[in-house]
This record gives sequence, structure tokens and C-alpha cells, in this order.
Amino acid sequence: MARRWLVAALMAGGMMMSAGAQTHDLDALRKQVEAAERAFAKTLADRDLAAFERHLSDQAIFYGRGVLRGKAAVVAAWKGFYQGPNPPFSWEPDQVDVTPDGTLAMSTGPVRDPSGKRVSRFNTIWRQEAPGVWRVVFDKGQPLTESDKQQPDAR
Repeated sequence: MARRWLVAALMAGGMMMSAGAQTHDLDALRKQVEAAERAFAKTLADRDLAAFERHLSDQAIFYGRGVLRGKAAVVAAWKGFYQGPNPPFSWEPDQVDVTPDGTLAMSTGPVRDPSGKRVSRFNTIWRQEAPGVWRVVFDKGQPLTESDKQQPDAR
């Protein structure tokens, strides 16, 4: 009798835990991150450094010629890209993935020079800091792969 009660209690507890578990619409979250990435890229096209800054987590880390740690360091290093009438490059996501718990995401895609030629790829890790609010935590470019080089440059 005690064994049956224990099994029943364990099953009931498991069902309650399952009912309380939060589920995430990963497709909707992917769309949020893709929209955030496109808005992030648009800041460069619009020459809007303040909007760029709003997309960054306070703990942002960017990799390039060196490592930039923190929002202020990233903004200071990127300020030059926002000067002048024309952006020196552009980017857009072609792949976005979100972790099953809905808290982190990665976006990646081509980086293009002003003529539209692919010159590298970006990789950005996003963190959901509030419902629907995604901010960049890590960002790193990478050289084009052989497969990337075989793709046409036209958008």
C-alpha cells in the first residue's frame, strides 16, 4: 500500500512539474531575433550610433583585431563606422537559432562591402533581457568558407 502511494505521489508531482514547465514558441522567438538583427544592421545604414548602442548588452564582448569588453568600449570602437555619409559595410542574417529555454540566440549571415560583395560572415549571440527585448552579448566575424565563396554576391 505504501509503495502504491509513493508511486502515485511521484507521478502526481511529475505531472505538476510538467504542467508548470514553461514552453516557448521557438519560431516566434527566432523571428524576434531576426527582426532585432535586421534593426541592429539598419543602425549602420541609418548612421545612428545611439540606436546601435541600444542593441548592446552592458556586458557586450566584440572580437576583431582585439577584444572589446563592455558596451562603452564597443561603441567607442565602432563610432568611426558611423561617421560619413555612407556605411563602410552592411550585414543581414541568414540563419537564427534560439536555445530551447528561449533565453539565448545566435544569428549569422554575410557581411558585404559597399558594392554588395560578401567579404566575411558575422556571428552574434543575443540574450533575451526582458520579454521581447534581445541584446547583443557576443559578436565575432569570420572569414568566408569555401562554400560561401561559391555563392553569388547578388542579394
